Formats: sequence, structure tokens, C-alpha cells
Amino acid sequence: MRKVWISDITMKVPAAEGGFAFSFREKIELAKLLDRLGVDVVETGPVQSRRTDSLLVKSIASAVKQSAVAVPLLLDGEGPETVWSALREAARPRLQVVAPVSTVQMEYLCHRKPEAVLERVRELTAQAKALCPEVEFVAEDAGRSEPEFLSAIVNAAVEAGAGTVTICDTAGTLLPDEFFASVSRAREILPQGVRLGVRCSGELSLADSCAMAAIRAGADEVKTAACGDFTASLEKLVRILKRRGEDFGVDCGVRDTELRRVTGQIARLCDSHGGSLSGRERAEEEHDSDLVLTVHDDLGAVLKAAAKLGYDLSEEDGVRVYEAFSRIASKKERVGAKELDAIIASAALQAPPTYRIESYVINSGNVITATSHIRMTKGEQHIDGLAVGDGPIDASFRAIEQIVGRHYELDDFQIQAITEGQEAMGETVVRLRSGGKLYAGRGISTDVLGSAIRAYLSAVNKIVYEEGE
Repeated sequence: MRKVWISDITMKVPAAEGGFAFSFREKIELAKLLDRLGVDVVETGPVQSRRTDSLLVKSIASAVKQSAVAVPLLLDGEGPETVWSALREAARPRLQVVAPVSTVQMEYLCHRKPEAVLERVRELTAQAKALCPEVEFVAEDAGRSEPEFLSAIVNAAVEAGAGTVTICDTAGTLLPDEFFASVSRAREILPQGVRLGVRCSGELSLADSCAMAAIRAGADEVKTAACGDFTASLEKLVRILKRRGEDFGVDCGVRDTELRRVTGQIARLCDSHGGSLSGRERAEEEHDSDLVLTVHDDLGAVLKAAAKLGYDLSEEDGVRVYEAFSRIASKKERVGAKELDAIIASAALQAPPTYRIESYVINSGNVITATSHIRMTKGEQHIDGLAVGDGPIDASFRAIEQIVGRHYELDDFQIQAITEGQEAMGETVVRLRSGGKLYAGRGISTDVLGSAIRAYLSAVNKIVYEEGE
């Protein structure tokens, strides 16, 4: 029985291309659900920000215990060393070299000639292989590539160390029988030891049929989506393989007994971003709502926007937030939802700190569970917290809760660089929910973990002060 590897790209596809605008916390939760389901590969987006994206990849790498974690390398993106430093702690790391292989995409997206793309793929694949044991070459828009060039670039990638080659029908123009023929040709030119992967487009609503045609033609790995219609459906494809796979001598390792329950949880995660809206419609709606305030908006408009974010501000806090908003809006054309979140975190409920951070020591790696030891002071008393978690941030938050003696619901977690360079400052905003009310904390540090810990503690101090603990 030949095994078909299932790779999930739900998290990888951006909202502008039909995907979902997941938060930091939701991406980690999604990765853990896919890992529990037995999906072979969990794919993330590229590392475009050394701080925020690298932290996300590190957190996912720590949270995923069984599945491979795949991170793409773009031709003009961050170097392999930067991506590998974030991925290296994964139990099964995979680096992906992604490149367009059709003339139209090479010239208009990459602004490179075919020969230059081929050489760059060869170079990048060799660099990735020197760092990571598992390397995949992803040929975008393979359905419109010249057969001779596709063969040449695939051979170059394999010679440089790619153990998996994936061909993508990015344009979505191929019918199932045409995709079958395309995959059959690719299988013939690949060495037997190289895994052949496919990604089918949902443009013509034939992604599931094309995926099965590809498997019958010899594909070893299929990219799916647990939610969304931009490629083959994870749930549908697994059910087809479990029901009819034996007829074709194939099977997959996804746990079909948990399939409906876990995909239902993932669907609710996706629906939280806009109900029945498509990914593209949701992205447009979020873009419109993200830029809601200008210097001309009055106190009522700011309070309404804050309520939309979930905050129930007192009259005094509302005035403080509006004054802080006015100072920022006078220097900017628009103030977005994330910026308003940060304003509320810094201006509302300026509580005296009941707990103060004194020190923290965090241990994390690919063969150990992340642990965090935090020491805080409460008055003259020193209190220590030691906890384990799914990644260093989760462990740190648990350690703080151990010290305080209460668990808080994490509503949102945002992190971004506010200055540039190697010593860039990172800003974190944490939103906690207690008693049905939202509390926001803000932390700034050159250490990403430090800013997250300070933001969480800031929100906790506000809760403790207001609830009189």
C-alpha cells in the first residue's frame, strides 16, 4: 500500500488570495489541531519580518510534535540562515524553495529570465540542504510552464538536494485528465527516491477531482486546506482515500475517526473572522474596518471603535484614550484597529503595578519542552513561577498565572517591530478577558519574549487592581 502524504496550507495562503487573516494565537492553535489530526506537513507563510514571523515559526515549531513544519524560502526573501534559525527547533523541519516556472510569472513577478531563475533555485536549494535534512522545491504555475524548462529546473533542484518536488496548477486551468497527464510526465522524469507533490487550484471547483487524478498518476504528496476552497479539501480528500484508496493501492495517515470533529473546530476558527464571507471578502472587510479613525473623529466615534474591538471603557478611561488618540491622529492620516488597541493598552486603566517583573529564564529546544522560570515581586515579597508550555511564550504566560494564582483567557496577542535594525524594539499587545471584560497590556523591549511577558503582566496588573485582589 503506497502512502500519500497530506500537507495542509490553510495557514500559508494569505487573505488576499482567498485565505484567512488568522491572529498569532489562532495560527498556533491551528497548527496544534492539524498535528493532533495526523497531517504529515503543516505549512506556514514566509519569514518576511525577522521578529514577528520568526517568533511565530519558533512557536509553531515548539507546539507541533509529530507533523513536519514547512517554511518557504522566496527567491528574493530572507536568507536560508534566518529562516532556519526560527525553524531548527521543530521535531521535523522542512525548508521549501518556492519559484514560478512559467514565463509570464518569471518575467512579471520575479523580473528574472528563466536561466536566472534556474540558477537561483539551484543555489537556494543547495544552501537549504546544507542546513536542513528535508528540502522541497515548489514549482508555481507549472501548468503553464514550457515542458523543457520545467524538466530542467526540476532536475537542477533535485541535483542540489531537494527530496520533494511539488508542481502547482496555480492558474487553475487544468481539468482532471489534463492534470493526470501532467503529473504522469513529472513522475517519469523524477528519480524514484524523490517524492512528487501537487497543489491543485480551486478556480474551477475541481481541486478534489484533480487531486485524486494526481494520486492515481503517481503523486506522493497533496497540498490540502482544512478550511477554504482555494485548493483540495482536507476532509473530502481524506474521506475519498479512506473509502476508495484501497482500490488504487494508496492510503494516508490522517486519523479519520477525529476528522469531522477537528475540521469542525478549524472551521469555527475560520468563521470567527467573518462568518460565511470568503477569504478575499473578509480581507477587504478587515482592511476597510482597520482604517476607521482620522483626526476628524470625535470622542463618540473613538469610543464606538473601542467598543467594536470589545472594550467597555469607563468615562475616565474613554477621555484618556481619546486624548492619546488625538495626539497620534494629528501626526497620521489614519489610525487603524491595531494602533487603537495599543493606545487603549497604554492609556486606559493606568493601574499601579501590584506585580513587578524581576527576572526570567527561558529554556526551549527541539528535544525539550519549553520551560519558563519567572521571578516577580509583590510589595516586599519575592514570588517564583516555573511552568512548561507549548513554546516559550505559552510557558511564560503559564508561569505568571502560577504566581498570580489565576488563569486568564487570552483574547488576542499582537507583536510588531516599531524600530528597524538588529537592535529593533518589539512592541507586544496582549488582550485578556476576565469577568466578561477585556483588559489590554502593552510591552516594549528589544527582546521579543521580554515584551510579551511585560505586556501580559501589564494586563494582569489592571485586572488585579480593578477587581481588588
